[in-house]
Amino acid sequence: MFSTDWQTSKREYGVVIERNVEIPVGNGVSMKADIYRPDGQGKFPVLFTPSPYSKEVQGMAMMPNGFTYARGWIESGDFNFYVRRGYAMVIATIRGARGSGGSFGNIEPDPQTIKDLYEAIEWLSARPWSSGKVGMNGVSYFSMVAKRVAALKPPHLGAIFSPYGFTDGYRDLLYRGGILAPDFTEYWARRQAPFFTIENSLRKKWGDEKYNAAIKAAMADPEIMSNPLLVTALRAPDSGGNPMLVEILLNPLCNEYWRERAVNFEAGCEVPAYLGADWGMFGLHLPGDVRAYEQWKGPKRLTIGPPIYLDRPCYQYDYESLRWFDYWLKGVKNGIMDEAPVQLFIEGTGEWKQATDWPVPGTRWTPFYLHQGGLLSEHEFWPNEGFSTYEDSAFSHQGVEFWTPNMVEATEICGPIALNVHGSSTDTEVLWFATILHRDAAGKQRILTRGWLRGSQRKLDEKRSKPWQPYHTHDKREPLKPNQVYEFNVEIRPIGILLKPGESIGLRIKSADNDPPTNITEDIGLGSVSRPMASHVSVHHNIDNPSHLLLPITRGNRIGTFISGGKLPPLAKG
Repeated sequence: MFSTDWQTSKREYGVVIERNVEIPVGNGVSMKADIYRPDGQGKFPVLFTPSPYSKEVQGMAMMPNGFTYARGWIESGDFNFYVRRGYAMVIATIRGARGSGGSFGNIEPDPQTIKDLYEAIEWLSARPWSSGKVGMNGVSYFSMVAKRVAALKPPHLGAIFSPYGFTDGYRDLLYRGGILAPDFTEYWARRQAPFFTIENSLRKKWGDEKYNAAIKAAMADPEIMSNPLLVTALRAPDSGGNPMLVEILLNPLCNEYWRERAVNFEAGCEVPAYLGADWGMFGLHLPGDVRAYEQWKGPKRLTIGPPIYLDRPCYQYDYESLRWFDYWLKGVKNGIMDEAPVQLFIEGTGEWKQATDWPVPGTRWTPFYLHQGGLLSEHEFWPNEGFSTYEDSAFSHQGVEFWTPNMVEATEICGPIALNVHGSSTDTEVLWFATILHRDAAGKQRILTRGWLRGSQRKLDEKRSKPWQPYHTHDKREPLKPNQVYEFNVEIRPIGILLKPGESIGLRIKSADNDPPTNITEDIGLGSVSRPMASHVSVHHNIDNPSHLLLPITRGNRIGTFISGGKLPPLAKG
């Protein structure tokens, strides 16, 4: 690829392959790696791509197709592309996975695994064919480990190209809003565990007495006990891949277990980082990459694409990543750092929006109030509007919906969303699932994004919360008093969409995520537990309890929506 001002590294090398090279890392363990090198003389930058997945399949020749569960883990990038352009590429399996030594951690990598990668980077930098500069490439697990090792500041790690990688397993995937979401992890563990060496490290760390007491407590949780797969795992916690699932169940609050696995932004992540995801990955990677961009200390870029996960094997960011690595690992002045740091695909336009920061400067978070009759409007409340009530039980997960009038102005909504809902329940617990919907001019509806919150974990972290993005401590549960009204601040994952005249935005509030998915990314964002006991949940919307949705308006809606829908009534002459 080239322009009038720059060009990427040329395709000029053949490929030399070394299979099953052992990379020595911590505690006498070795990682298995396949090394792909240019066949020419000289020293080359190294692209290091570690994961728990098959390194052989990462390098197989196959035509990409749309993202599926079957191919979802082919994420390293094409070695042929990079090696032929002057990079050595090392595809490795992490500790405890597919022949590498040691025992495997979990779906969110453990600290020892990340320390291994630090050592591997330094080892690779010293190879006779290495220029001494190492980059990390790939999405999902490849991205997750890259962000975490970057916080350790390996001296020879020069850059990471790491979109699509959650940064806090508790918040981003496993306990979204404090609500356990086991389905994706259970499926992932069942598929991958046969290729791992697994030990019950949590039992070893805690000891039998504490571990068994935690098992007993988990088996007293009605939400867990209504899920047969989770019950089976708790009854056989040392069997197969169960230790991975059980240690997640035994840590229901955001405690030290989760903090030591999340990206340590406070350490000062200074390695140049290319971050991003797509709008459709709101249930997995999107929030983590946005968080990474906001907190990253070093040079950074953020790209959020259309709501379609990348084809597999991954290839679509090949040239963008090549420009990134050319700049940081080869010193090529190709202008990539002169471009706008934030690139956002806006649904409904087919076009990209550039910004100098995230959230987009100039965003107007506008309160849309929840009114009786299912109206979502900027209009203030009328007296005595009251509340809306729905039933939630194992047999009937009902909910309520609120919709804006049809847009008259083209209105762009781009950024994080917050729902401040005043609610009550006849139960001592409530699970909030807030879904943002889009309805086109023909009346067709679809899901845009979602937010989650366990009512008993409503406590905000006042230092980290922002009006447009609530941040909860998730460090304890405070049961509700039945029928008492509380304010709940629900973080809703970002969107970027242009609403055309005649279209509208909706808010669906339920206490379960049993909506049937229409595609695979929606499916990943589902799979949460629900309350097995029956309750009535009320959403209060009146002057004293002003429930409202904060929408990030970045263009249009200057006058505001028309409750009339912009339609004048028939002319009546007296």
